[in-house]
Amino acid sequence: MSKKDYYEILGVNKTASDAEIKSAYRKLARQHHPDIDKTAGATERFKEIGESYQVLSDPQKKKAYDQFGHSAFEPGAGSGAGAGGPFGGFRSYSYTTGGKGPNVEFDFGGFSDPFDLFEQIFGGMGGGSPFGGAQGGPFGNYQRTPTYQMEVSFEEAVHGTTKEVQLQDAQGRSKRMAIKVPPGVDNGTRIRFEGVDIVFRVRRHPEFHREGADIFSEVTLSISQLVLGEIAEIKTVWGKVNLKVPAGAEPGALIRIKNQGMSNLRGSGKGDHYVRVKVEIPKKLSAEEKELYEKLASLKSKKKSWF
Repeated sequence: MSKKDYYEILGVNKTASDAEIKSAYRKLARQHHPDIDKTAGATERFKEIGESYQVLSDPQKKKAYDQFGHSAFEPGAGSGAGAGGPFGGFRSYSYTTGGKGPNVEFDFGGFSDPFDLFEQIFGGMGGGSPFGGAQGGPFGNYQRTPTYQMEVSFEEAVHGTTKEVQLQDAQGRSKRMAIKVPPGVDNGTRIRFEGVDIVFRVRRHPEFHREGADIFSEVTLSISQLVLGEIAEIKTVWGKVNLKVPAGAEPGALIRIKNQGMSNLRGSGKGDHYVRVKVEIPKKLSAEEKELYEKLASLKSKKKSWF
């Protein structure tokens, strides 16, 4: 059975603006959330809406979808690692880790921005905390546990940090707490700390793209560097490393640097860092450069004529 068109699911056309796509998503997500819509198929409809928004709200994923349709996110698509390549695919964040009391696990169903879902559908997380407020919301047992959102930087998610906050616990008492943020938290990671649940939101990084514990970045090389090979200095979340780009590497190729990705929240070790190779095409050539390229083209032509 073929999948429905994402634009059709949200009821927008391909020329819709980001604001129109977001507005359509909020309206439909509010209408079809399973805790509100009790009709048959509401859960699947809700997942379709979330999946559509995750793609169409991300410029990179939207471009891939417009060009290749659903096949852009199928396993093995492109040259990336995992389903949908390094810039595609869908994730359901559902993590647990330390803290006092039983761990709580919550699945955001693949939403790239679960806080948008909380705030726009169920009235937000307002409250006395500078980083969010207690969330009642229609989430069954979660109503009994005050829930707060905390925003951390990309670097804090990599290395972990400790933040001093003031909030209310399940008994309504205001108290100051030291929240130890473990390395590897991601958007949607939910951890219970002494009677309150903290849901994390990680700010984007201008250079790195994250997929789970793996990190992706780009390096731009000249034509000669790609042809002859190059030792390129690459910035990772753990510092700079020298990467050997093999001779003849094609533009768009992914080169893996092992164990230089994000710490794995669920276990030991780290993910990997993937570098996508881009080529710099010279827009202006000196007379000498033009002559050399012409000689190269001539040699290539002669080589072909030998066969």
